Amino acid sequence: MTVIPDSHRDLLERPLYAHLATIRPDGRPQVNPMWFSWDGEHLLFTNTTTRQKYKNVTSHPEVAISVNDPDQPYRYLEVRGVVERIDDDSDGIVFAALAERYGLPMDGPPGDVADRVVYRVTPVSTSSQ
Repeated sequence: MTVIPDSHRDLLERPLYAHLATIRPDGRPQVNPMWFSWDGEHLLFTNTTTRQKYKNVTSHPEVAISVNDPDQPYRYLEVRGVVERIDDDSDGIVFAALAERYGLPMDGPPGDVADRVVYRVTPVSTSSQ
């Protein structure tokens, strides 16, 4: 059972950018626009173990995202959740799937593929307009 409202599920199903907010180890927030996918239960993000975002989610797995509708800018979905798992993506499969979703198919893996991981976020609560 998901907490995502049916009225805003389309914002997760479309290739829109999610602003992923994390908490730095020093307690300050960090937010970046990121590619993502929705499997009906989890939000999936790809990143590398060499970036600040990885340090953030391993210190504080609580995250939030915001996605707005480009056709109706005041329509948005905020999802608060927890990074339940960090999976290996050193084969670049999830990265390639996201590149395809966002219209940038890859001819091969990205240069940082050896450090690639996937954050599997379980939604806990939402707000929307």
